[in-house]
Amino acid sequence: MTAPAYVPPREPLLRLTSVGLYCPAGDFYIDPQRRVERAVTTHAHADHARPGMGAYLATRASEELLRRRLGRSIRLTALPYGRSLNLGGVRVSFHPAGHILGSAQVCLEFRGERWVVTGDYKLEADPTCEPFVPVRCHVFITETTFGLPVYRWLPQAVVFEQLNAWWRANREAGRVSVVYAYSLGKAQRILAGVDAGIGPLYVHSSVASMNEGYAAAGVALPAGIQVIRASQPPPAGALVVAPRNTEHARWMSRLPDVRTAFASGWVLVRRHRPAGDPGFVLSDHVDWPQLLAAVEASGADYVLATHGFEAEVVRYLRERGRRADVLGVLRLN
Repeated sequence: MTAPAYVPPREPLLRLTSVGLYCPAGDFYIDPQRRVERAVTTHAHADHARPGMGAYLATRASEELLRRRLGRSIRLTALPYGRSLNLGGVRVSFHPAGHILGSAQVCLEFRGERWVVTGDYKLEADPTCEPFVPVRCHVFITETTFGLPVYRWLPQAVVFEQLNAWWRANREAGRVSVVYAYSLGKAQRILAGVDAGIGPLYVHSSVASMNEGYAAAGVALPAGIQVIRASQPPPAGALVVAPRNTEHARWMSRLPDVRTAFASGWVLVRRHRPAGDPGFVLSDHVDWPQLLAAVEASGADYVLATHGFEAEVVRYLRERGRRADVLGVLRLN
């Protein structure tokens, strides 16, 4: 006999507040936007891990990254993936999200209910972080950053072939190649994926700091990566990985011949691609097929969508008979 569909209780396990997702039973927030006493943190990106919390709960794999970003003295409890902690009667555990090093889905279990908050996630393999692990649940809260059918990623092997070919052509022309990418997550994925035999690798200091955090977690990156110095800009043939806000840096102005590119899922759509610069479609978020696969793998009776194309994803799921809403239905008035 098929089990009856899950019916959300009148008092749901999570509530959406002006500060963020709040769990009344456990008295904690997930990725809060302002200071709270107890923050459950999905990963170390700045829009999820903010400074000033009374105490943090996060994965052990993200500990070094969080301390580098938020300060050595933060009160942090670091859990291995899969191990649970009881917070006010709510059993909390972390499970790999595949987004960046240490990223986690948060599983909450309380009075027979199981909710999973994905944070940011991807299903594609990535040598710099733990692969996504589906968690069966009643309620699945998914990001929808790229929640439209147009967003379908090429296999990353193809993307790196494109990037390597671009770098190789620039090297043969005596140019420096600069790829703009987030300092945490995307930069390390690029460094691990390119052909380091083409030429020397350089990174911005912000990328170098995150690389050290990856090294502390045992993630191998190519040997010999050098940090950019204004007094000694990268030589011709080098590949530089740096954040976008460095495009007007002093060292950039000293390069005799340079070509720049962007690595992002957004460049799949032409209007997001800077004129004249190639875009390599490399995202650390799920594309449309991955999102649907993750929803299916969760086995959830109820799906809540957030952070992106929520309405479009909810409409698609409802048209196919799945119970779904935007996360705003949990808003605490």
